[in-house]
Amino acid sequence: MNWRQLTWGEVITRTRLERAARLLGLACAGLGVLSAVLVLTARVPTYEQVRNARRSSESVLLDRNNVPIERLRLDMRQRMLEWIPLEAISPVLLRAVVVSEDQRFWRHPGVDPLGAASALIDNLRRSRARGASTITMQLASLIESSNKSGGHSWGGKLLQLRDAMAIELHWSKREILEAYLNMVPFRGELVGVDAAARGLLASGPDGLDSANAAVLAALIRGPGASRQRIGRRACAALKSMQTATAPASASASACQRAVFIASGLPRSGYAMPGVDDAPHLARRLLRAPGEQLRVTVDAGLQRFASETLRTHLADLATRHVEDGAVVVLDNLSGEVLAYVGSSGELSSASAVDGVAAERQPGSTLKPFLFGLAIDQRWLTASSVLDDSPLALNTPSGLYMPQDYDRHFHGAVSVRAALGSSLNVPAVRTLTMVGVDRFLGTLRDFGLSSLSRDADHYGYGLALGGAETNLLELSNAYRALASGGKWTPVRFTQEQPQAAARQVLSPQASYIVGDILADPNARAITFGLSSALSTRTWAAVKTGTSKGMRDNWAIGYTSRYTVGVWVGNFSGEPMWDVSGVTGAAPIWRDIVEYLHEQSGGGAPRPPAGVQRQEVVFKPAIEAPRSDWIISDGARPENASVARHLVAARAQIIAPPDAAIIAPDPDIPERRQSLLLQASSATRTCLRLDGKPAARCGQNMALLPLPQAGRHVLTLTDPMGTVLDTHVFNIRALGVRPAAAPSK
Repeated sequence: MNWRQLTWGEVITRTRLERAARLLGLACAGLGVLSAVLVLTARVPTYEQVRNARRSSESVLLDRNNVPIERLRLDMRQRMLEWIPLEAISPVLLRAVVVSEDQRFWRHPGVDPLGAASALIDNLRRSRARGASTITMQLASLIESSNKSGGHSWGGKLLQLRDAMAIELHWSKREILEAYLNMVPFRGELVGVDAAARGLLASGPDGLDSANAAVLAALIRGPGASRQRIGRRACAALKSMQTATAPASASASACQRAVFIASGLPRSGYAMPGVDDAPHLARRLLRAPGEQLRVTVDAGLQRFASETLRTHLADLATRHVEDGAVVVLDNLSGEVLAYVGSSGELSSASAVDGVAAERQPGSTLKPFLFGLAIDQRWLTASSVLDDSPLALNTPSGLYMPQDYDRHFHGAVSVRAALGSSLNVPAVRTLTMVGVDRFLGTLRDFGLSSLSRDADHYGYGLALGGAETNLLELSNAYRALASGGKWTPVRFTQEQPQAAARQVLSPQASYIVGDILADPNARAITFGLSSALSTRTWAAVKTGTSKGMRDNWAIGYTSRYTVGVWVGNFSGEPMWDVSGVTGAAPIWRDIVEYLHEQSGGGAPRPPAGVQRQEVVFKPAIEAPRSDWIISDGARPENASVARHLVAARAQIIAPPDAAIIAPDPDIPERRQSLLLQASSATRTCLRLDGKPAARCGQNMALLPLPQAGRHVLTLTDPMGTVLDTHVFNIRALGVRPAAAPSK
């Protein structure tokens, strides 16, 4: 146009328009420069930082060879699994997500102007708004959300745009898509493609077909949408994915499958598949989400111990046995090689940790009692103890221990008493050692659960009248295997080895182990062949608690200590199941497995022990060579004769100075008094000077005498008094006087 043909008004207007255009251009250029500066100076985390900062809600327990043995969920807010690389995700899912969320993802710089314009036009035409966020913008929002910042305000959106372009500047497209798929929420608590695929479709992210992929892609846009809407969106994604070479029938078939899959989406995610070999140990050790902890457990041994436990307990199901636990320790290092806390699906309380649960140990405490007596030189392996009726007066009443078979065996050696687990000789040994001293020794062996005083446990401590757990007790046996030195167990190889505590001498520990490995010593109770017999050298002790609520088998070889507990977490008694029939077969199978390739020989005798030929007179046991703690005075293989003195006849019940209180809930005429004597010869019982039974009868059950003081005497047939007990019977309904206040 010729300037001369324009009016002044037109010239002025044109000049203003050109000036405005120049200003607008400068403003746009300035905004562009400012945007570029903001993008270049934006501080966004690197791909590696985002990947390393993301924590799975699962923690993983690894065995000593880095084999996963347990997954444990610790973050209950959301369910995320491990970070999945893009190469491990189905390509069809990548296509479905890009088609559904950001069709120009591979071409735009983080912000899609065409997508924004299209969304603006659509939003003007319909009431339901449609967003225009790209995958990169959504990733920027996810990163900000994980950092507890950002928002949905205009300012937050502008920062999201800036961060998206900055991410595009520093990351590759594949890194962006990979991070997005690992961080985006799908449905409910499921976050990330791995958790979504496994929790909603029971499939790994690498094995998804087009229908499954379309359903997952549809969930990203509306995680809480109805199943019908998810199905429609999945079909739309499938149509967009359709290629020129794919027939329309294939797309229709995939659409039908997608609708079917969407209609069956679970309300809560499926249980995540994975290893489940050490749940109780995982709960004991794992603390933080995403943690991977390598422990000393051996995965192969762990699985074998668990399977062996379940197999044997299945055989015992008809005897009312549900639960069990196993622990295996390395004698030298104290490392825990197997930790099986329950019988799994066989148990009605499988979450209870049987390795850590406190139960009554039964006779498994006897080796420490006899070891203490041998160490203090009060007994030797060939010392003779009296297995005859015994009654001890205690503050809580009369204590009368009996053997497991309800029989008494008279004079027996310490070797036979410990090996055959005879109760009365053990209690007699405890009266010699003292409850206080024995309790202190058990605590030194690491039985920290024995927290009450000696008066609380009393003489029943010899027979396991206390509570401890399988791990502590097995480690105490490991101390016997280690020459009486106790150290704590180790769950990780990084855990430093603590200084050893010498509890028993190596000599006493060796003699106890030799007894526990002697099948002849077990013959009285268990016979010469039982579940305690193994192809390799092994020292083992069983235990059964009162009422058959627990039974144990704990023992050691030269390399390993194996502990097994069998019972019911409910406290219900088993039906005719003892340590040798319940826990011992499990123990034996694990010991045989451990020494399948190489047998374990017997330990070498330590300095300070020597063999001694022993002859019993009379011959209660066959002559033998036995170990003693050497004092340097006797030459090796010195012979000694054990001459037995006839046991003095004595009264057992009621004990001397006893106070007998009738039961007020039972009619007095129906209450009785037990009189019992231990007599090696013909004796007579007399109550208040009158015969209480025929001579030669050492037990009588009489109607309860009247209240007051009574005298029971034991005489020989000639009337010579052998023993006298004085006792009192309290009048019915009379309460003991209250102790004076202090």
